[in-house]
Amino acid sequence: MTLVDHLQNALLEYGFSESWASIVSNSAIALLILLASVLSWLVVKFILNRIIGVIVKQSKSKWDDILLGPKLFSRIANLAPAIIIHVSAPAFPVLQIWVQRLAYSYIILVAILILFSLMDGFESMYRTLDVSREKPIKGMLQVIKIILSIVGIILIISVLLDKSPTVLLSGIGVFSAVLLLIFQNSILGFVAGIQLSENNMVQVGDWIEMPKYNADGDVIDITLHTVKVQNWDKTITMIPTHAMVSDSFKNWRGMRESGGRRIKRSIFIDMNSIQFCTEEMLERYEKYNYLTEYIKLKRQEIDTYNAEIKVDPDQLVNGRRMTNIGTFRAYVQEYLKNLPKLNQDMIVMVRQLAPTEHGLPIEIYCFSASTVWVEYEGVQADIFDHILAVVPQFDLQIYQSPSGKDFGSNPYRKRSGAGA
Repeated sequence: MTLVDHLQNALLEYGFSESWASIVSNSAIALLILLASVLSWLVVKFILNRIIGVIVKQSKSKWDDILLGPKLFSRIANLAPAIIIHVSAPAFPVLQIWVQRLAYSYIILVAILILFSLMDGFESMYRTLDVSREKPIKGMLQVIKIILSIVGIILIISVLLDKSPTVLLSGIGVFSAVLLLIFQNSILGFVAGIQLSENNMVQVGDWIEMPKYNADGDVIDITLHTVKVQNWDKTITMIPTHAMVSDSFKNWRGMRESGGRRIKRSIFIDMNSIQFCTEEMLERYEKYNYLTEYIKLKRQEIDTYNAEIKVDPDQLVNGRRMTNIGTFRAYVQEYLKNLPKLNQDMIVMVRQLAPTEHGLPIEIYCFSASTVWVEYEGVQADIFDHILAVVPQFDLQIYQSPSGKDFGSNPYRKRSGAGA
């Protein structure tokens, strides 16, 4: 005889009708079970938060902080009411089977959610390690969550239908094609995630460029389905994980790890200003610190060469002579070699490119000692500020397309107008 029957008999002895005795007894037992469930939930939650939680916070180890992960203690506390309801189900013989099935299904659901909280806590702790940049595990954990969810659904259905899980699993084979279609993106993302991790193609914190998706910025998250990129304008671009393997992208990590960022920029010299150096020009250039030794050695070299082949010095085109453009290149080369803000272990070069309709390009090719964007731009600006300022000191001119003001001040135009 159940507790409900004892209470119902007691009510009948007190003069209750059979229907009212049944209603009151069942309601009282249900209320008692409800109060016990709420009380157990409060007690378990208090123990977990106030006792275990305090012990974990005071612990020197960081890995036990996983227990303080998202909603973990709350989800564990939710097991207590479900267990009490499952154990108390025999109090209601008519509904016992379904009450136990529902309670057991709820226990399975909460158990899976507890595993999810543990994985989230583990992932948060893992991200504090340096290795997490090279080997992110978020995509892997998402795959495990999907598998656990499928297993949980199968178990819950088997409990509600009172069927063996193996029977349901055998039936899934028929729908395998449908499942592959449903989880196509997850499968592609999972495979791509493994390839990205094993080949070390991209890490959290990498600066990548992927024009196809208008992505240009830092990778801030790598998940099963997407790679999240924060662009320099602070917008967020979501790139499918499998696209990182199937499509091309540029990763600037190599630049950051090298310790130098490339500066590659040209200035255009007006070719009308290029000329042989006169003695007066060489005497003036020789006073420049970076050129004193260069001009002395170059003069000796040229004089020796011209003397050997008996050059007629009255003709400028005979033999070898120094030019203002060549001397300018030598100056810039020495200037860059003595600049502490450049990485001198990398290429430092000043070269002349093919002439264009805009003049003669003189390209500066070197690497800054800092890869930080703001510092890099400052170094690059300082270099070209100096170069542009010293160009006139070598009797050269920068090519610049004429503007309306230039045409307005053209002396030939004024004379033409006066004559007309």
